[in-house]
Amino acid sequence: VRVCAVFVNGFACKDPKTAVAEDFFFSGLHMAGNTSNKQGSAVTAVNVAQIAGLNTLGISLVRVDYAPNGQNPPHIHPRATEILTVLEGSLYVGFVTSNPENKLFAKILNKGDVFVFPQGLIHFQFNLGTNKAVAIAALSSKNPGVITVANAVLGSKPSISDDILAKAFQVDKEHSRQYPSSILD
Repeated sequence: VRVCAVFVNGFACKDPKTAVAEDFFFSGLHMAGNTSNKQGSAVTAVNVAQIAGLNTLGISLVRVDYAPNGQNPPHIHPRATEILTVLEGSLYVGFVTSNPENKLFAKILNKGDVFVFPQGLIHFQFNLGTNKAVAIAALSSKNPGVITVANAVLGSKPSISDDILAKAFQVDKEHSRQYPSSILD
């Protein structure tokens, strides 16, 4: 396979003359992800890293599996808007607007319901049910990126000073890290 020397958004552009069907194909979204982790969720991504043919097309998607009480914790996609469709189960979902309003837009979704998370805003999903839940989300970028808020803030290396965290979260310093660092793994 010959790859051009031209890169677009950090990904090599393949010579169109050598493109094959596999450059536009992914198999595996029918398989549930492993939710036996601390968050109780698994994200299966289908973006430019899995499908080279997505380069420059501005789209990707994910399958998210949720155990009972599992969550996709508060996170942002710096390069994409997300539209999520519930395939199975019930999810409590929401996003928070930017400063100064910081308004929460939240809804309980059931099978077949759809919700949109605007680009760059903190959002989450939580499985309210006693059974597993499954959702598919489309994103408006071939490489949307993800920043999980708790991991970024509480799991930075080196750590952000407890004084800064206590002031930012408006808690006293002794309670600024009420969760053990292992929860972020």
